[in-house]
Amino acid sequence: MFIQVIRGRTGDTAGLRAALDRWVAELSGSAPGWLGTTAGVTDDGTFVNLARFESEEAARANSERPEQGAWWQETSKLLTGDVIFHDCHEVIPFLGGGSDDAGFVQVIEGKVRNVSRMRELNDLYESEFTDFRPDVIGGIAALWGEGSFTQAIYFTSEEEAREGERKQPPSELKALFDEEMSLYEGDLVYYDLRDPWLASAR
Repeated sequence: MFIQVIRGRTGDTAGLRAALDRWVAELSGSAPGWLGTTAGVTDDGTFVNLARFESEEAARANSERPEQGAWWQETSKLLTGDVIFHDCHEVIPFLGGGSDDAGFVQVIEGKVRNVSRMRELNDLYESEFTDFRPDVIGGIAALWGEGSFTQAIYFTSEEEAREGERKQPPSELKALFDEEMSLYEGDLVYYDLRDPWLASAR
């Protein structure tokens, strides 16, 4: 899997949502290798989009379509300032990956000093995490160079996510959490998508 992350600012959430809906309705069916999209706008106007493709080649082929170029030319007018793109060749799924059933998505950006151990910890979580946090219904980490990553965690709802955050994990799970936190360099940046825009290829 290949993920392209797009992040920018917008003052027109409704217009941007309409543009994304139009892309899914009119362009996604002919987009080579498109698997799905997770997007949304935070309370402070930050737009985040994670577009999933089968491969980098498929994503590039989509970008080169004239209709894609025309759509982006119009849609980019809804964004202000610099728009940041990250091409992510390494993807780490968690609990099966993303879920279109999520009522709340939290996107996290940061840097990890040991990607291999991050992947191992994700695998260790799988066996214990579901019972402890049933509000978490999927996740995906997309890495874009030297340990930098964008991660999306999918929750049943924000209310249940906040309740889950207050729970104390069992000792073995807490040890995994603590080790994971020790792998991060610097501060993590959180983007809360309270109205996530979710779509997948049929």
